[in-house]
Amino acid sequence: MSVSLSTPIATYIAISNGADDAPLAECFTADARVVDEGQTHQGIAAIRAWLRDTRRQFDYHVAPTDVSRDGDKMVMSTTVTGDFPGSPVQLFHHIELADERIQSLEITP
Repeated sequence: MSVSLSTPIATYIAISNGADDAPLAECFTADARVVDEGQTHQGIAAIRAWLRDTRRQFDYHVAPTDVSRDGDKMVMSTTVTGDFPGSPVQLFHHIELADERIQSLEITP
């Protein structure tokens, strides 16, 4: 299924899938917060470290399957496949935007 994503969200997905993380500040606000697996990562440096660490631990691919949006809030359903226990999994990315960049991202099963 092809899902239409805004540029910041598409860039985040590309980075999650192994693309260069240099444009991370173009898709997240400076004070953005990511919550994943019970851990909170605040700010661009912490988010970059989280993404790099996750890529070092596992080889995986994130495929968006559906997106619903209500103003600055959206939920993106994804299928994540890779070399991690339980693959594939469906995850939900709860996103809040500010100035069309990600202000808050929470990833849940």
